[in-house]
Amino acid sequence: MVTKELAIDTRGLTKQFDRHIAVNDLHLQVASGETYGLIGPNGAGKTTLIRMLATAEEPTTGEIYINGDRLQRDSSNPTLKRRLGYLPDDFPLYDDLNVWDYLDYFARLYYLRQPRRSQRLYEVLELVQLTNKRNSQISTLSRGMKQRLSLARTIIHEPILLLLDEPVSGLDPIARMQFREIIKTLREAGMTILISSHVLSDLAELCTSVGIMELGYLVESASLDQLYQRLSRQQIIISTLGDREELQAELRNHSQVEEWEKMPDPHSLRVYFSGTAEDNANLLRALVEAGIPLREFHCTQEDLETIFLKLGHKQAS
Repeated sequence: MVTKELAIDTRGLTKQFDRHIAVNDLHLQVASGETYGLIGPNGAGKTTLIRMLATAEEPTTGEIYINGDRLQRDSSNPTLKRRLGYLPDDFPLYDDLNVWDYLDYFARLYYLRQPRRSQRLYEVLELVQLTNKRNSQISTLSRGMKQRLSLARTIIHEPILLLLDEPVSGLDPIARMQFREIIKTLREAGMTILISSHVLSDLAELCTSVGIMELGYLVESASLDQLYQRLSRQQIIISTLGDREELQAELRNHSQVEEWEKMPDPHSLRVYFSGTAEDNANLLRALVEAGIPLREFHCTQEDLETIFLKLGHKQAS
């Protein structure tokens, strides 16, 4: 019995090219409404997985279910296929068309009829902040604008599942930020999104869950909260107006201080701490009572990039 609560459910999904296994016995479950980040080095199998989910690639073995319905590349489930939105990292744009005509062309391919078609074009142009460019030739757009236009084309037919393969690759920080804000809007509207990216800070901000791929295997799949709780060490950034050695001497009195490292600022330490929130407060109180002139006491945790690198080392060892 396949649950309808899963937007994506793969079972034993495998893709083999000659002797190379790109995706190996992969079991992936993504709940409806989630934004799921796919992480892994080049060659890990991320693009092959996304292509199979988009029916651009036929699995060697295994099954894919989208919202509880079996997905196949043949002529079955045409309605289901029309509810997928797939943005590959190399989708071509037609430079000789203007923005409106380009989107209108794809809207017609998805059988959108008037007056809904024009209404939908205005909606997506506003979402991707290209309304004032609707009559501009695509060749005149910046790279960031072209990528936002590609996203508009991907969602023109209101898909139930959005598959994004390295969508911010090659974008500058401002263009990345603009793209990220659009994804947040789609997430808040309840769309299920699977996104692969090497920009892990973006995924940490956007995603509810992440999967880590290595050599075709899904080696980790969990909510971000679970991942941080299990694998991210707590850090406290502590800065003093006085001597850093005095701060270090006081920290040695606290068993929950595991270690520390000196920061470029000669008065600051990055402290790795194993205690609870209450223990944090007790440590702060103890430092103040010891006469340490604190100017910063900031609790944080290891980021997604650190977790990814840590897991990579575990796999290699």
